[in-house]
Amino acid sequence: MSASRLPGKMLADLNGAPVIERLVSRLQRSRRLDAIILATTINPADDALESWSTSYGIPCFRGSEDDVLDRVVAAQASQSSDVVVEICGDCPLVDPEVVDLAIDTYFANEVDVVTTTQIPSWPQGIDVQVFSFAMLADVAGSIFDPAVREHVSLYFYENPERFRIHHLLAPASDSLPDQRCQLDYPEDLEFLREVCSRLDKTRGTSFSVRDLCHLLMNDLKLRSINASCEEKPVR
Repeated sequence: MSASRLPGKMLADLNGAPVIERLVSRLQRSRRLDAIILATTINPADDALESWSTSYGIPCFRGSEDDVLDRVVAAQASQSSDVVVEICGDCPLVDPEVVDLAIDTYFANEVDVVTTTQIPSWPQGIDVQVFSFAMLADVAGSIFDPAVREHVSLYFYENPERFRIHHLLAPASDSLPDQRCQLDYPEDLEFLREVCSRLDKTRGTSFSVRDLCHLLMNDLKLRSINASCEEKPVR
């Protein structure tokens, strides 16, 4: 809730529902997720997120604001997780079908990580990562690089020789890698509101990434709303 670029973004209205509710309601349509837990911080600003999670009926774990890796590991431990499906809260348009595809891919192959995030193909914000809890806990217990502590799965990608990483790529119909669909800036919120306003009417709130790409490929003006926004480098 104290994000520097857009304070309060997780409870901002997104066409009739808070951003976090929009995201969780989409994830609840997944066939493969066993449970959802909100891992937020002990910052008093995030009291509002805990209140929301209580009212919505999903568990909430609160931990370090700076050591995100420790917070995520502790949250997963509280659920006795075996496999972690990491979804960032600022990605409210994540498609549950992509989530399920990532999970199915993880279990169908001898891999350590399945990810959509490292090779650009999906729209930015259709981000899913799947890996074992034990592997993440091992990183948390042995790696103290500040960037790794802030970016939960970073160690996997910076050490590809140690991990079997499967890069889940979008089919041509769902590929729009230059388009931001995550929430960091006021322009992103304007963009997401316009997208949801249009697609909710025609496809309902469970619209797919294919619906999203079809809309954006045919409307350059819509795509331009947040075109000037840039992602912060990890390092």
